[in-house]
Amino acid sequence: MDGQRDERHDDAEDRGDPVTGGEPSRPERRRIARPGGPLRRTGVILAVLAVALAGAVLGVLAGGRVNTDIGPFRANLTLSPASDGGTTIDVPPLGALLLDSHSGPTHLTVRLGALDQGRTEALLDDPASISRASQSAVEDVRSGVMRLGLRTLGSAVLVTLILAGLIFRNVRRTAWAGGLALLVTAGSLGTAAATLRPQAIEEPRYEGLLVNAPAIVGDARRIANDYTKYAEQLQRIVGNVSQLYTTVSALPVLEPAPGTTRVLHVSDMHLNPTGWQLIRTVVEQFGIDVVIDTGDITDWGSEPEASFVGSISLLKKPYVFIRGNHDSGKTAAAVARQPNAIVLNNSTTTVAGLTIAGIGDPRFTPDKNTSPAGSGLTQEVADQVIGVGDQLAATVRSSPRPVNIALVHDPASAGPLAGTCPLVLAGHTHARQVSKLPQAAGQQPTALFVEGSTGGAGLRGLEGEKPTPLSMTVLYFDQQKMLQAYDDITVGGTGQAQVNLERHIVQDPNAGTPASVTPTPTR
Repeated sequence: MDGQRDERHDDAEDRGDPVTGGEPSRPERRRIARPGGPLRRTGVILAVLAVALAGAVLGVLAGGRVNTDIGPFRANLTLSPASDGGTTIDVPPLGALLLDSHSGPTHLTVRLGALDQGRTEALLDDPASISRASQSAVEDVRSGVMRLGLRTLGSAVLVTLILAGLIFRNVRRTAWAGGLALLVTAGSLGTAAATLRPQAIEEPRYEGLLVNAPAIVGDARRIANDYTKYAEQLQRIVGNVSQLYTTVSALPVLEPAPGTTRVLHVSDMHLNPTGWQLIRTVVEQFGIDVVIDTGDITDWGSEPEASFVGSISLLKKPYVFIRGNHDSGKTAAAVARQPNAIVLNNSTTTVAGLTIAGIGDPRFTPDKNTSPAGSGLTQEVADQVIGVGDQLAATVRSSPRPVNIALVHDPASAGPLAGTCPLVLAGHTHARQVSKLPQAAGQQPTALFVEGSTGGAGLRGLEGEKPTPLSMTVLYFDQQKMLQAYDDITVGGTGQAQVNLERHIVQDPNAGTPASVTPTPTR
């Protein structure tokens, strides 16, 4: 009899409340009023929520993918749960573009497959078809993403219903779990749509083989923040990749925008020969017009080290150099002997249409900071470091031609240059940083770009837990010699091969928060 009453109680629950079993009878209400009743109700609610979330995640992982055509490619679009959103365009075996396209909790991966035989033959026979095919890329992506969203919703709900049915064996609880899964999945997709940032395609981050980077990322032409320009950039990327897949002899040469000047900023080589290999690759693949080196090309400034600078002549591009605190007068003289090198010491030069002013570091301290501890600066040395900035500022102001770029080794020397020129390049700290120099009212804004170590800080780069990465920056100047964009290139330290390229568009020269610079300990 007791067993029959328990069965009737269970049946009454199933006929009642959708979560906890419905409206109980008076005896049952008395039972629920006991201490275990509210706990049971809470436990069931939490169980339904857990099953709904688990089902939604499993459904997205299982069904959140579609195959579609994007321009001339067969592509696979995949959605996956993520905390920070974003989009990855995977172009095997060339690398991947990472875009900050939207906020979480979903990440979109677009994997471009190889062209089929018929399309490949058509592209080879008629190169103009590449352009025509890429024109449809935007609509293809939009259609594919819509189908992906609907498929993901259906998969999330279906998997949740199956999972809840197996666990609860209760129609109403299963329906509630399915409804919650639909709400969670739709909310996630809605969040992605509401936070969509089409302009993110202006500043992609590239990971893969460095030689492919300029072809996949494209040129640095400034793109306005509207959908039309976004579409043009997407079409150009698709066109670039199409050319890569259909060119058998060499990678395509990208023509820069008319009048674009490309500058490669390197610093703190510290005798690492790997740095030269990386520089040569970037100079060739990115069509660099001039290389700027902000010092510490050697470690001790000794005469035997002078042979290290011989690789400068192999670049066959103008090489503008200033001395760092690890470079001696002999080092500077060895650089000056290279046929394509220009050594600046409180002087100016005009190269590739750019007027560049530079000054060497006032110190020669090759024995400093060979360990991570380093040492602070005395007031006398700090005054010297800031003093060279004053000297160069006077030279810039007296220059018969407006100076486009000023060079110092230690960023602490940059302060006096605020308002004298648009851009100051420095090194020394082995850490990349971009900031604005404090400016007085009426002065032009001045940006300070501090480069990391192109040589991975030499042997000292192996002293930490991880090798210091090799870093350099490609700067793009327009016809008026104003900075329009820059690519931060980072290669994993000694023994590593990871390559990262991050594109930055200079939107507003007045944007940004001014940052003060203090004298830097000797490195």
